[in-house]
Amino acid sequence: MRLEILSKSQNESFARVVVAAFVAQLDPTLEELADIKTAVSEAVTNSIIHGYLEELGKIVIECGIMGETLEVTIEDFGKGIENIEQAREPLFTSKPELERSGMGFTVMETFMDYVEIDSQIGRGTKIRMSKEIKSSRD
Repeated sequence: MRLEILSKSQNESFARVVVAAFVAQLDPTLEELADIKTAVSEAVTNSIIHGYLEELGKIVIECGIMGETLEVTIEDFGKGIENIEQAREPLFTSKPELERSGMGFTVMETFMDYVEIDSQIGRGTKIRMSKEIKSSRD
């Protein structure tokens, strides 16, 4: 599944619902579904707030299923992340004036089994996440 959205805040909830509908075929538990929706929400919000700042840009969301595992990629073509390791630190935020908590990557890493961040300055950021849907084996 591939979805392209504009970096508008109202599209964050749309992206979350689309990914949830896609993973429904694996019959996730409500907890698994909530985890996935939260991680997608954080990734898309990061793209909107940090990737594009005040500009409109494109965010691409791709989902696939490999066996019992959901794979999600969220990519923007914005400014990129200068220091990925620093950005992954809990409570670090580059936008303290927006009262951001700095927990986006921490939340993604908590709720998903795997998170990989690839970013290039001036070219954007790609986040790959996966989660095994354990309920599909029950």
